[in-house]
Amino acid sequence: MSQSRRDFIRKTAITSAGFYIGTSTFSARSYRNIIGANDRIRVGVVGFSDRHRSTHLPCFMNHYKELNFDLVAVSDIWKKRREDGAAMWKEKMRHDVIACRNNEEMYDKKSVDAVFISTADFQHALHTIEAVKAGCDAYVEKPFAETMDDNRAALKAIKASDRIVQIGSQRRSGQNYMAANEFIRSGKFGAITMVELTWNVNQPGRWRRPALLDQLKEEDTDWKRYLLNRPDVPFDVRKYLEFRLFWPYSSGLPGQWMSHQIDTVHWFSGLQHPRTVVANGGIYMWKDGRKNWDTITAVFEYGPVNDPATGFQVTFSSRMDNGDEHPAEIYYSNGGELNLITNKVSSHGGLSKRFADEMKMQPNLLPELSLSEAAPVVASADTGGDMLTSNHIRNWMECVRIRKQPHAPVEAG
Repeated sequence: MSQSRRDFIRKTAITSAGFYIGTSTFSARSYRNIIGANDRIRVGVVGFSDRHRSTHLPCFMNHYKELNFDLVAVSDIWKKRREDGAAMWKEKMRHDVIACRNNEEMYDKKSVDAVFISTADFQHALHTIEAVKAGCDAYVEKPFAETMDDNRAALKAIKASDRIVQIGSQRRSGQNYMAANEFIRSGKFGAITMVELTWNVNQPGRWRRPALLDQLKEEDTDWKRYLLNRPDVPFDVRKYLEFRLFWPYSSGLPGQWMSHQIDTVHWFSGLQHPRTVVANGGIYMWKDGRKNWDTITAVFEYGPVNDPATGFQVTFSSRMDNGDEHPAEIYYSNGGELNLITNKVSSHGGLSKRFADEMKMQPNLLPELSLSEAAPVVASADTGGDMLTSNHIRNWMECVRIRKQPHAPVEAG
């Protein structure tokens, strides 16, 4: 996309903003009325990962024709994934797709306007910096960063640009989560007193890639480029393919799962980070050489830093040796609970008349109601359900079109 074209689209953003209807989707007719909407947005892939193949690809296919997007290039340093990605996207798009050995090669071709970033956890922020410096918008998977140095560097680069960056925290595009946010922020819920977050599985193969380990040879990839700013260590196929099990390439349970759930706490409360946190855990079950814990419990305190008497507590617990993978998110107030397992607000646990009368207080019980258009969380490999991710990717595509901030901007990451 030429600079003049970018300027043109940016200058028409105010005009076209009239066609943007809050968090709802655009109609095809609206797009026909947006100046410049006939310009096709060319998208590239940074990392043809399992996440991209199973989730980004089908979600993009849901919307690309209506929004006039195209997928034109795949960048992956592993030869197999690079070739597999280009071939799969060629079949879907019915035209040739460029296979690039690395991101530099893809950006040098000036062939992409936006990218999907779904590489290893520790690479997300650094690959986002590359993207925005190349003039590209980006949909980047969470966790956004695994160190604060990478986080700050990426925040600075994005803020110095005019690029549209969507963090893959797809709960922010769920109607039930939007309804929960509105209910809590309206004051009808009352003050948050406690939040319980849990995510448990019993999957020995989770984050393991035994079928792929023998397929990756050092000569077929670029190990130095893979490491980026991590310590220079000898090639290790497990750290490449099973990076979620090893620090400093991933934090494991906090980065993969807690990041989804703790994001709703920040969103609903308006607080950017906890006041204090303490965590404990270990590798209690899966003695398979991993470095990241298979069990964790973390306790957070949220509230104004200058007012320690005000606030609430959040607990996150996760284990990988027992569970049915039904993530739980329950918000409590003195009047009851907002339960994102059932997508209902109820008076359960609220201050009943019996106990209020004992203390000469007024009872405090929330109304019984369902969150609008509730979509249950489906915690499969896509960690949030196809509908949530499809809505989230569409929101990014729409915002790329009209140059508005998406549901999960960089601050969410």
